[in-house]
Amino acid sequence: MEINGVQTEGAVSYAVLGLSPEIMRALDKKGYQTATPVQGGAIPYFMEWKDLIAKAPTGSGKTFAFGIPMVEHADPDAAFVQALVLAPTRELALQIESEIRGLCEFKQGVRVACLYGGAPMDKQVNALKKKPQIVVATPGRLMDHMKRRNIELNRVQTVVLDEADRMLDMGFIEDVTKILDRMPGRRNLGMFSATLSIEVMDISWVYQRDPVEITVQAIDEDRPDIQQYRIALDWRDKSDLTARLIEAGGYARAIAFCNTKAMTDRLTGLLKTHGIDAACIHGDIRQRVREATLSRFRKGRLRVLVATDVAARGLDIDDVDAVINYDVPEENEYYIHRIGRTGRARRHGVSYTLVTSIAESVRMDDIERSTRNKAARLKYENGVLLEVE
Repeated sequence: MEINGVQTEGAVSYAVLGLSPEIMRALDKKGYQTATPVQGGAIPYFMEWKDLIAKAPTGSGKTFAFGIPMVEHADPDAAFVQALVLAPTRELALQIESEIRGLCEFKQGVRVACLYGGAPMDKQVNALKKKPQIVVATPGRLMDHMKRRNIELNRVQTVVLDEADRMLDMGFIEDVTKILDRMPGRRNLGMFSATLSIEVMDISWVYQRDPVEITVQAIDEDRPDIQQYRIALDWRDKSDLTARLIEAGGYARAIAFCNTKAMTDRLTGLLKTHGIDAACIHGDIRQRVREATLSRFRKGRLRVLVATDVAARGLDIDDVDAVINYDVPEENEYYIHRIGRTGRARRHGVSYTLVTSIAESVRMDDIERSTRNKAARLKYENGVLLEVE
């Protein structure tokens, strides 16, 4: 890990970070004793109200890196918003809220609210009436609440842009800048991201002051332990092989990624015909149904989650056994985000990418080169998996 270009050790015990007994108790309940590199690097600076840019791979523990200082700084007696987290998707916003609520468990009086599109405004208005100190939101829905005067941000002290690159790529840059302009008393701004795009650096130059730059490379000790395979096969065998991989591997919890909404629906149905409990999430499914599906998956009550790339970021689920790329990803970075759902929390994971054409094989070659990931090659013929020399 690097801090301002200097190589340093980031993985330290939480006990040496000077955290409150309430936070230590919450961490102990989760069974966590050692901070990940991004946490060990970011927490001390965020506790000192420093601006921060943190580049770290998916699954490296970024939520606790900013969530712990936020909860530590929160004044339980305050009746106004003190900290704001902006996230690009509802799924990520809900996951961040859940993690921060867990950190607040033993700090009485600290309230958290989550604002996101696709859900009734009334319920969120009621949550805001309870005067939360910490708010997690997607930019569009937060703007809606601001226009309706449901929320005041003029006393916010800490702001975090999580998955900043993704948020700005999705076209939220105008909303983000308008939101930042509404917080004149802000003391620090943290930007956490897997990549540092030009748009992220533009925000930094305008809104940050001498930010501490933390970089955790994927080759660091927190790199996910993932055995990667690419399997050449006839397209007509894809659903049969997917079912066989799940059953033969004995996977209790797996995610299958497709490139289109229609294919997620189709694959879900095909897996069910093989007797495999599966459900899908994508943009056309009602938010309430999506949340219920994700809840079942997190609780271990759903064996296979079939998803488009809307679920590739922000699903902080530590014990996904396997990821299956039913379709080869259309973007190189999607591959990293997809397979990063497994091999988390220092567990072993496995990923399979199904390759059915020359074009897909060329695409996978490019993914391997650009992401510096090498997948073992297999082929599926006549119902048998064979190694390719």
